[in-house]
Amino acid sequence: MNEIPILMKLAFIGLGAIGKPMSERLIDNGYELNLYQRNKQRIDDNRKYFVDPIEAVTDCDGLLICVTDDHAVESVLFGDNGVVETLKPNSFVIDFSTISPNKSISIHKKLGKKNILYVDCPVSGGTEGAQNGSLSLFVGASKKQCLSFEHIFEVLGKSINFFNGVGKGQQVKALNQILVAGTYAAVAEAMELGKSLDLPMDDVVTALKVGAANSWPLENRSKAMLIDKHPLGFKLELHHKDLSIAIDLAKSINIDLPIASRVKEIEQRLIHDGLGELDISVLHRYISGAKKEA
Repeated sequence: MNEIPILMKLAFIGLGAIGKPMSERLIDNGYELNLYQRNKQRIDDNRKYFVDPIEAVTDCDGLLICVTDDHAVESVLFGDNGVVETLKPNSFVIDFSTISPNKSISIHKKLGKKNILYVDCPVSGGTEGAQNGSLSLFVGASKKQCLSFEHIFEVLGKSINFFNGVGKGQQVKALNQILVAGTYAAVAEAMELGKSLDLPMDDVVTALKVGAANSWPLENRSKAMLIDKHPLGFKLELHHKDLSIAIDLAKSINIDLPIASRVKEIEQRLIHDGLGELDISVLHRYISGAKKEA
């Protein structure tokens, strides 16, 4: 692992389920971080919190963002209390948010005019990956462009992938979320069918993990589906937003995504039922609900 660049000072905006453990890992690995938090609740004296984003980024060498969507990123940078005019020339912005590729390209152009490097770097791996430093990072830039802050990636992820073009990280994340949709839905269906057949599901899952059917959701979320308990890894409503990005991207080049589109419809039903804040593994409730209705 590369050494921390000397005296690098960073700001982090977006202390949610993924962003907060990411920021804590960076602090634990020696980084000086200014943390933006909207209010003064849950302030830790061992952390440098700011309730004003402009104050948080003042004199920083880089800004790290991990927020929900296009609008949130736009607001952080260019909104009424946006930080764009406070960012130093020759500084950088690493955006860990999942947003549309076109929005990443637009932001890159705007910041480039101010001699600020914007890098889209959406992540995958959920809260567990954020806590353990085992995220997969999809970097929309070349490794050469990121050399001065590559150590940040090494602290946060075990799989660091450079795709050599702004917006490319977001495009790869879209593919990731399509695969997530299919595998979570398939595991949900399999778990519900197995339960209905009165199979010994702990033994069944153990057997399935060894063969071609294995997947991250089977490894990490099948038990949650079987007992209907859902520790938060990634919110259903956020995955639904990500699927919308992927489907819109496909439509822009005249490609149909029937499976992803169907999963998006199922997620919309569950969100309507008030389950959007739960982990995406709650998809199984649609299957069990459909069975009861039949």
